[in-house]
Amino acid sequence: MEINTKINVYRSAGLLASGVLLLASIVSSICFGFIAISWKDMLASFTSYDETVMDQVIVRTARLPRAMIAAAVGASLALAGAVLQSVTRNPLASPSVLGINAGASVAVVAAITVLGIRESEALMWFAFGGAAMAAAMVYALGSLGGEGLSPLKIILAGAALTALFSSVTQGMLAHNENGLQEVLFWLTGSVAGRTTEMLLPSLPYMAVGIVLALVLSRHWNVIAMGEESAKGLGQHLSFVKAAAGVIVILLAGSAVAVAGPIGLVGIIVPHIARRFSGMDYRWLLPFSALIGATLLVLADLAARFINYPIEIPVGVMTAALGAPFFIYIARKERAKE
Repeated sequence: MEINTKINVYRSAGLLASGVLLLASIVSSICFGFIAISWKDMLASFTSYDETVMDQVIVRTARLPRAMIAAAVGASLALAGAVLQSVTRNPLASPSVLGINAGASVAVVAAITVLGIRESEALMWFAFGGAAMAAAMVYALGSLGGEGLSPLKIILAGAALTALFSSVTQGMLAHNENGLQEVLFWLTGSVAGRTTEMLLPSLPYMAVGIVLALVLSRHWNVIAMGEESAKGLGQHLSFVKAAAGVIVILLAGSAVAVAGPIGLVGIIVPHIARRFSGMDYRWLLPFSALIGATLLVLADLAARFINYPIEIPVGVMTAALGAPFFIYIARKERAKE
């Protein structure tokens, strides 16, 4: 009992430190960029906003929304990845690997290039629909065969659907050159140029997904033990899997609608979070949310200076970070077999 108390104290301290690091990352994202913002002007933009001071205008209209969008998207993708890894019992599962991000993307691209839709709220519903379609297809393909759903089959199904959706997206862009420039930067995954008005329609759905993921954390603990064990403990697997599907669709669909398909955050972050939280999802999910938000804010900040003064889309940064990590986890799991 005393050991558990000490562990929980350490975890609580870790959560507090993660929150402080996230706050410091957001402040850094606001202050640093092509135009440096002083601490004085940053604080004044909140306490005594003056529209005639350009630095304060930049903070309120560009830097703060950008940082908040990066934090919201990073937290959403990290939580979606953690939930998927529990339900599928696959350490490589994430919205990007299972084709859910790609499904949301192809639906949004179709809405923009084929239907001419530009409104953020309408695009969000297309993202939800595409994510739901991809999730259903991955589950159906992964369940084919007498042995049913398996971690390997679901990854292979996700890879195949990601390739399919990417081809469809490229085909639509090839037949609609007018929409190419408008969609191309979004497809790389970016929070640059995003505004608060683009975040607000998706924010309630992100919040619902985050709250549901946290509320059902005990269920993720049980199902991560295996389906047979979960059934023996009275777990309603169909309910838990349906809830997981809704949560992932809400989180991944909202994130893609706002920032485009930012990949591999859902793989990286849960593994980092486990170093601090252990396997208990009651702690793993809060750690994942905070670390995911911090990671994407810092990745966006770094993207401003890698090729200064030209900014690199944050999706390129996460891919560069995530690809070696993906290979490492894949090799580690293979070594266990």
